[in-house]
Amino acid sequence: MVLLDIVFTVIRCVVFLYDVVTFPVYSVTQQSWKERTRQNLGPTKCVTKSRTAVSHRREKGSSPIYQEIIVSGKVDTVTKSFNYAVKKYGPKSCLGTRQILGEEDEVQKNGKVFKKLALGDYTWLSYDQVAERAQAFGRGLRALGQQPGTSIAMYAETRAEWMISCLGAFSQNIHVCTVYTNLGDDAVIHALNETKVQIVVTSHELLPKFRSILDQLPNITHVLYMEDQLQPTVNTDFRKDVKILPFGTILNMGAERSEVELCHPTPDDVAIVMYTSGSTGTPKGVVLTHKNLVATMKCLMFMIEPKEDDIYIAYLPLAHVLELMSENTMMLFGIKVGYSSPNTMTDMSTKVLKGYKGDASVLKPTMMCAVPLIMDRIYKNITDSVQKKSTVAQKMFQICYNYKLYWTKLGYTTPICDKIIFNKIRALLGGKVELILVGGAPLSPQTHEFIRVCLGALLIQGYSLTETCCTGTVMEHSDLSTGTVGKPMTGLEIRLVDWEEGSYRVTDNPNPRGEIIVGGDPIAKGYLNPDESHANMFFEENGTRWFRTGDIGEFDQHGSLRIVDRKKDLVKLQLGEYVSLGKVEARLKTHPLIENICVYGDPHKRHTVALIVPSRVHLETLALHMGKLMPYDELVNDPDVCKVVLDNLTVHGLKGGLEKFEAPLAITLIPEVWTPESGLITAAFKIKRKVIQATYQKAIDRMYT
Repeated sequence: MVLLDIVFTVIRCVVFLYDVVTFPVYSVTQQSWKERTRQNLGPTKCVTKSRTAVSHRREKGSSPIYQEIIVSGKVDTVTKSFNYAVKKYGPKSCLGTRQILGEEDEVQKNGKVFKKLALGDYTWLSYDQVAERAQAFGRGLRALGQQPGTSIAMYAETRAEWMISCLGAFSQNIHVCTVYTNLGDDAVIHALNETKVQIVVTSHELLPKFRSILDQLPNITHVLYMEDQLQPTVNTDFRKDVKILPFGTILNMGAERSEVELCHPTPDDVAIVMYTSGSTGTPKGVVLTHKNLVATMKCLMFMIEPKEDDIYIAYLPLAHVLELMSENTMMLFGIKVGYSSPNTMTDMSTKVLKGYKGDASVLKPTMMCAVPLIMDRIYKNITDSVQKKSTVAQKMFQICYNYKLYWTKLGYTTPICDKIIFNKIRALLGGKVELILVGGAPLSPQTHEFIRVCLGALLIQGYSLTETCCTGTVMEHSDLSTGTVGKPMTGLEIRLVDWEEGSYRVTDNPNPRGEIIVGGDPIAKGYLNPDESHANMFFEENGTRWFRTGDIGEFDQHGSLRIVDRKKDLVKLQLGEYVSLGKVEARLKTHPLIENICVYGDPHKRHTVALIVPSRVHLETLALHMGKLMPYDELVNDPDVCKVVLDNLTVHGLKGGLEKFEAPLAITLIPEVWTPESGLITAAFKIKRKVIQATYQKAIDRMYT
């Protein structure tokens, strides 16, 4: 070990001398000061400051691309946006789909059989071809009796046909109701019945579900399914009065109805009824107009500096507002959109047959959107891979990581370090990713910093909601901090107001804190069939529409927003300390032992407890080191194992900034994985706190006794 320490000390000295000699060269060639001072979103300013409220606003930009598209192009609906793109980029590649060459059964060591796919190249549809198919689909809907001003439902995985169906519906002023594919049956039935749709568009994979739920969907008259590349679809044995038709048939019907004129929507027409993931109850339908969607595209366009060879990889659910708006904005810029899925995205994905490449390796995207869950998984995969290497390799990785972290914070790249270590990690996502936009939930600072360094990409975090149509705040390209979600997006105002119950006030020192209220053109029209609990969430003030988010934020000295709490996540313990359950979960979830976690705090007790779904691989490895050889179901109940897990999490949490009273003093390990189908997490993978509490109430009581 002494010899190794000497070797690494020599390496650090050599690196230091290299930096001293090459710094002037890098300083001139990279010109990092330009990046540090770049403000591509325009200036923000504090527009309101009182004893009960403070707000910041970013004025509307006037970039050349904004002038060309929005002002000169007179784009005020999604239909006009796409038509503008078709006119400008016509023969250029637009939407790409990966070829599936075959399917094989692969037997695992434990005897389980997984379906694996042999995958080919991407095939592309041009803007002209997408427009032709979209208009044919819209006319096909009219041939089925669908009228302008009515709605259809989209219940399908993310793929080119989804977007074509959506654009086709818009071409006839038919609005689209989106439903997550991993919602439970009850939530799907609720959404399809509440919207009263007669036509639902689904896929080959999801079609069989309708055999069991159609009897509870009295309004449905047609189910249209997107065909599979390999398998024929069985479309028999459904409710007899419902027609089951393939996507291709609708295109053919529309192509034969050229006499049906296009019926373009107006800005105030409804475009989307988008169902939330339902983290606090039954999913709510958020009504979004074309004006809302175009206002969001105006915000997003200031975040992107498109290049000729840019490619966007699309894999998040299109029923998620972040993915839907990102893809529409990419098409507006002429950026190619290649479709993927979490099961085929990387070489190591679960459905990629050995010997074949994942989608990212073939597509080589430059841009993507992600949710924190995906980033956390990449973080754990990298750290797990490093820990399996020798002590020397681990030490070398840490030296390289710290070295690159130092120069990244100063705005410089490290080409030699990248070539030795980090280019191999970048190859996980194709090797060319330059921009990753993360939203949907808070991203832990630890994961943010690690991914930014290892992938060498611009990783920016934003804050938005379905109700604000994917707008709110976003980090600027020059912002190299972590833990914040940036400043207001273009044309938006973010306001903090006192929340006395939680002791959050705008007069707090050193920074104002309060409930976040978002105002601007993207704010939704409202909820479909709102109840009394929704009465005050949307409101109008001086011609601006506002939404009360229920989240608690803090403005720092630079005007950037930090999410510090959520009304429903805050508990006050017996001795008066406030604990943010979401904050504790975010800190602890970065530990390799944790797959998922729900922290609970009883106001009549002095401490919190936690329900934990462990990472099976890591838990079994831990048990093996402890000499525990037993079935997994027994392992999660073993007192010695639970104690060691709790000790590890306590140390991890305190190192991550948790206070002693915030760290759970008791845990229960849950052997069952929480899935959207189980009803314990949402379709966007957020925990359903109340449902989990009710399900495991006996375990909670036991931890407190």
